Amino acid sequence: MRRTGARMRGLSTAALLALSLSVTGAFAPAAQALDNPRQGEWYLDVLHLSDVWQTANGSGVTVAVIDSGVKSDHPDLVGQVLPGKDFSGLPGGPNVDPLGHGTGIASVIAGSGKGFNGKGVMGLAPGVKILPIKVNDTEDPSTNISSPQFLKQVDQAITYAVDQGAKVINLSVGVRSDDISPADAADLQTAVDYAISHGRLVIASAGNSGQEGNPVMYPGNSAGVAAVAAVDHNGASTSESEHGKYVALSAPGVDTVNACLESSGYCQSHGTSDSAAMVSADAAILFSQHPDWTGNQVLRVLINTANKPSDGSTHSDNVGFGSASISKAIKYTGDPGPAGINPLVQAGVSVTPPPTAWLPGTAPPGRPRPPRPLSPVLRPAASRRPATPRPQPAPRPSPLPPRPPRVPPTSR
Repeated sequence: MRRTGARMRGLSTAALLALSLSVTGAFAPAAQALDNPRQGEWYLDVLHLSDVWQTANGSGVTVAVIDSGVKSDHPDLVGQVLPGKDFSGLPGGPNVDPLGHGTGIASVIAGSGKGFNGKGVMGLAPGVKILPIKVNDTEDPSTNISSPQFLKQVDQAITYAVDQGAKVINLSVGVRSDDISPADAADLQTAVDYAISHGRLVIASAGNSGQEGNPVMYPGNSAGVAAVAAVDHNGASTSESEHGKYVALSAPGVDTVNACLESSGYCQSHGTSDSAAMVSADAAILFSQHPDWTGNQVLRVLINTANKPSDGSTHSDNVGFGSASISKAIKYTGDPGPAGINPLVQAGVSVTPPPTAWLPGTAPPGRPRPPRPLSPVLRPAASRRPATPRPQPAPRPSPLPPRPPRVPPTSR
């Protein structure tokens, strides 16, 4: 498992008092000093969440977080987390998070903001309940788990999430396509298909190796999964965010504030893990507003109301069909389209299969090649790369059918 969020830098009380934001553009709040975690959540204002919550906040919806576990006793997550399930075999169960990654993802989705004297991290969908499903980590040498073994845990986790009634399944994790076999990818697809056929929406991070070979990542590359890329304060693709035809949507993935395991309880983060969590929260809000919709319909509306790529194309390898806009999505009054047809499959969004055969000598007969050493995706703060815009590709037509009427573009 490659955790697709950057290493979270702990924020001390002093840091919270001193940290400031100085950004410009469509996603830019006024520069301000932070005296609490909430002030660091610049994206809440950009996405107009205070207005959105007047209509829906995800109440009544369960989001499964398949990750490293969720620290259920964090002040911003108390009362937000269900018992869950542990497929990792690690001690502690699903409500114990040795890495802190799953805790951060859960807070982006459903943080209550009750910590830090009522000014803690507020998730995008604070009415949501989190179903923590713990899986192992290929980057932890103590576990010695391979990428195929990890995917088997993910297969089980997806099935469990569906059977427990989770409407949205968040996978802010991934493995490289060249670290798994076609059979591994097929087994994963079976689990994804099970979720989609039961009306669920599966959302995954696109990955953070955009400048390190840009490898195709699973489960983001599985058919029907909404892979989410990261954009910066200006709505431009970040340099680390992976890109490809399988990217469905994008969301903020820089300077996020998460609940974490540091002494202050809060960390600053970046990466497509947080971006995927934001789109999962958006989906939960739509599900709470339209409980009769399927995941296919929720995804279609998110696509059709997204802020479109800046180059004028319908789909961009960098940002997918655009940056998700929940404030537009909740105002959508058109036809959400067919309940049983996944819009990504319908649009012909490309899925790149893993190699059909391994190179001679790279693996024992009948066994997939073991995963190559993976550089940690959760990097120390000192090695964080600044998020820089990537040039957008030339416009190309998309086969996404214009079934529902689109919402006229508005300024972000």
